[in-house]
Amino acid sequence: MTEVANTYGQAMYDLAKDEGLAEEILGQLTTLKESFAAEPAFMQLLCTPSIPKQERCQVLDDALRAQVHPYVLNFMKILTEKGYMRHFSGCCQLFKQQYNQDNGILPVTAVTTLPLSEELRRKLADKLSAVTGKTIELECRVDPECLGGVRLDLDGIQVDGTVRHRLEEIRTILKNTVL
Repeated sequence: MTEVANTYGQAMYDLAKDEGLAEEILGQLTTLKESFAAEPAFMQLLCTPSIPKQERCQVLDDALRAQVHPYVLNFMKILTEKGYMRHFSGCCQLFKQQYNQDNGILPVTAVTTLPLSEELRRKLADKLSAVTGKTIELECRVDPECLGGVRLDLDGIQVDGTVRHRLEEIRTILKNTVL
């Protein structure tokens, strides 16, 4: 994450938290980030220096005025005016990290060979919540190369219980064994 994203994302989070709007604004920022990812041409328009800043801000105003909180709209206008709109995604990431930290939420990605049923998702989230003492925000992904088992990515740590990982460990042990 860039220094710009850290600075502006933190400022936006501090304002939203102070005003009691952190959850609402997080939802809006997340939706906008996903929308920009789906329509990169709109983000490109907002970052185009050949279009005057005033016109780019007017585009934001016209498109989002009735859709988002005024703080979000003004935040985006500031990023556009400063030429920092390309850092919007990083600002959103910092905002979410701060929100999760302040609210005891731990994002976890579970990677499995087959999709997990709702019951298994719930059990995994409950178990992780009991171990960590945090509310678990579970994202599940499917990767057939796992061969079986589950790999958890949480808080910068990877816990790999996949068959593929175990086979690689056995191969390493056998490779390093002197007979």
